[in-house]
Amino acid sequence: MTDELGTLLRRLRDAADLTQEQVAERSGVSVRTIRRLESGNSTNHRMGTVNLLADALELGEEDRRRLAATITAPRGGPAFRAPAPEEAAAPVPEEAAAPVPASETGSVAPQSQSVAPVPGALRPGEALPGPSTSATPTRLPVHDTVAAAARELATEVRRRWRREEAQRRVHDPYPLPVRWEPAPAGLTDRTENIQRLWPGETARELDLEGDLRSVSDVYLRIPSGRLAILGRAGSGKSVLTIRFVLDLLEAPVTHGRVPVIFSIGSWDPTTTALRDWLVGLLLRDHPHLAGRGPRGATLAAALVDADLILPVLDGFDEIAEGLRREALDALNATSSPLVLTSRRDEYAEAVRAAHAPLVWAAGVVLSDLTLDDLAGYLPRTTRTITREGGGDDSAGGPGTAWETVIGELRTRESPGSANLATALTTPLMVILARTLYSEIPGQDPAELLDVTRFPTVRSVEEHLLAGFVPAVYRRRPPERDAAGRQPRSPGPDAASAERWLGHLAHHLVRFDRDRHDLAWWQLSDSLSRSTRTFAVFLATALSVALADWLVGLLLTPIGIGELLLQGGLMGPVAGIAFGSVYAIMDRSGGGAVVEPTRVRVTLRGFHGGLGRRPLRTFIVRFGHGLFGGTVMGIGCACALALERALYSGSPLTDPRVIEGTLINMVVLGLIFGSAAGLVFGLMAALEAPVDVTTAATPVSLLSSNRTTMVRQFLVLAPTLTLAIAFGGYVIVQLLQGSMGRLNWGLQDSLFIGAVGGLGGAASYVLAFTAWGQWFVFSRVWLPLTGRLPWDPAAFLDDAYRRGVLRQTGAVYQFRHVRLQHHLGNAFRRQHADFAPATFPPPRAGAS
Repeated sequence: MTDELGTLLRRLRDAADLTQEQVAERSGVSVRTIRRLESGNSTNHRMGTVNLLADALELGEEDRRRLAATITAPRGGPAFRAPAPEEAAAPVPEEAAAPVPASETGSVAPQSQSVAPVPGALRPGEALPGPSTSATPTRLPVHDTVAAAARELATEVRRRWRREEAQRRVHDPYPLPVRWEPAPAGLTDRTENIQRLWPGETARELDLEGDLRSVSDVYLRIPSGRLAILGRAGSGKSVLTIRFVLDLLEAPVTHGRVPVIFSIGSWDPTTTALRDWLVGLLLRDHPHLAGRGPRGATLAAALVDADLILPVLDGFDEIAEGLRREALDALNATSSPLVLTSRRDEYAEAVRAAHAPLVWAAGVVLSDLTLDDLAGYLPRTTRTITREGGGDDSAGGPGTAWETVIGELRTRESPGSANLATALTTPLMVILARTLYSEIPGQDPAELLDVTRFPTVRSVEEHLLAGFVPAVYRRRPPERDAAGRQPRSPGPDAASAERWLGHLAHHLVRFDRDRHDLAWWQLSDSLSRSTRTFAVFLATALSVALADWLVGLLLTPIGIGELLLQGGLMGPVAGIAFGSVYAIMDRSGGGAVVEPTRVRVTLRGFHGGLGRRPLRTFIVRFGHGLFGGTVMGIGCACALALERALYSGSPLTDPRVIEGTLINMVVLGLIFGSAAGLVFGLMAALEAPVDVTTAATPVSLLSSNRTTMVRQFLVLAPTLTLAIAFGGYVIVQLLQGSMGRLNWGLQDSLFIGAVGGLGGAASYVLAFTAWGQWFVFSRVWLPLTGRLPWDPAAFLDDAYRRGVLRQTGAVYQFRHVRLQHHLGNAFRRQHADFAPATFPPPRAGAS
């Protein structure tokens, strides 16, 4: 069987007119492995390897089937057999079927990788069934690498949202009831379109009744797999989407796609296609999907293209008002299943502007909570402590305070009770009321009935919002850890926490839209461009000056005074160079905010060489390094000339000084430019995708980026030092004579190389990496100005654990947009220098 595989593989490669080296370049499989397979010397080959070779050879269906048929499963297992064409076309019973959408390759996936479909849903390559067609969709192939990535993604999504649900205490004491009713006809597509019927077929009644416990069952009844969940602010849409994702992942029969929640408010449909936006967020929240799949695409792109992702698009109403029509048009241009959540009014406006609802989509509208819901929930949130004598610490028995309030609400005899009853119809306000009055001893919810203090429904809601942060940041006795140690800090006080959270909420406001993703690498956006550029100048100037002083003390015999002057000049020159590049990036479009890296630096990545990466990557890295290094070299030449003029009294106008400075600018520019270009280009060989086990939480992403930056510095510093020192020697020898007599002694080369290596590597890390910018802006500058605490990461994580923030993949969000707006408005009212945010009017025809 192995000889047959080798013979067939060699024949197919010859037919494709490719060498073994070319196939290795296309597939990522080493030449040695290909030779072993073709010669019959490999007895432990894997189906994944053969699939990669099939992709590289661009084999058709028949050739793939023949190639797969030659493989015997390892360790005596049954032989892998690709289905014959007639088998693939045979209908499969729905309860036994497990179709998985096709990837770009068409290789065959094992049966255990598949799950059952949504009844009646279409998959890529499947024809629309005619009126007489009753067969269910057949099994479709998927590349085994992509199928494995889908399984890993499902595991990570399940773990993440289970943790988030526990963090929000959704099940304590039990989930608040979330019910719904079918959406009005004007907000949904026609029933026959939702059921994907042909003309003449009779539409059946679609049962959409249910509650939080049955949301996945309701979704699986929708043949098109498209659902719009509508409700007003705080009605429970986010909790419902989390429960939907978890139920769908845990259901014994699912739809073959991994449900992933995307906060759609960050999408700009006028600049980014939906597919590209989905891929970008998958890469941000699941860094391991940056690994390469079939045909060199990232695993994230392969999953989206193979239709293995069910987008759960949360927060359509959070898209900028002028973009909602374009967003709905873009969604209507797709046919894949999806779930969309939105406030009802904003969605209705977009439907009117687009003259069509979300095509093929059913819709539900979340209902308000009832007094019976409140009566069953709120009294159970008050934990009473029973005394040893048999009584409890409340005067009238467990839950008395809430039961009295609910009794007043039932009668609605006063305006205050009517206002409170209206305010407590959404889960958001009920949770806030629970936090303020059930979890803080001595608080009496009866004060909410005071119509003098709370004359309107809005005043009740604002009181609950305003009291939330002070309630969760109230002082508690410090708890010892498992080792019996006292915590070093009891945490921030309520006033400081509210001020810092207000700054973060204000930071999310933009002149054209309200953002909701609180990403640690974007906190520098709250600073002006000039402030950011000045901070980069100071950080890089200090890095190079310190490197100059440290290396000078170790390697040169010059005096302290001259050394201090030299570092004092070299540092600002480097700061000007790096600051200028940063400013150009910041003003050239898109800003200078650097996304977190999705790779790790490892020596194991070097074994694959540059052949596994496109040549374009090396060229781009080389170009960036060449430009930055050249600017640095020219600046160093000017700094050296100025130092000699100040210290030795050489006039700068002396023709010999000018000539020497010009020669130094050329030589040092070539030395620094070529060294930086080569080193940064070759860094690509040491980079590998992050591990599959990497969790994309804000804290872990920050930690992994810090580790990567340390490794980059440890690689860049010595390699830059050696490249500058020894590369400089080579360049000086090549230019010797043509540019006069050049001096490049061993001591000079080591000194300049070490300063350039240490200072240049540190400056690059601080100015042009996500972690470096986080350190300069968020760990130093913003705390110095009092806008953030000294440990912002710990503060954000603490706010998440207290329930003020929530985690959505690699970013934080405020628990609710109303809480974000309240904190932002309070912050702006306390700072007179902040003018109210203004928003442009919507485009013509957009509303």
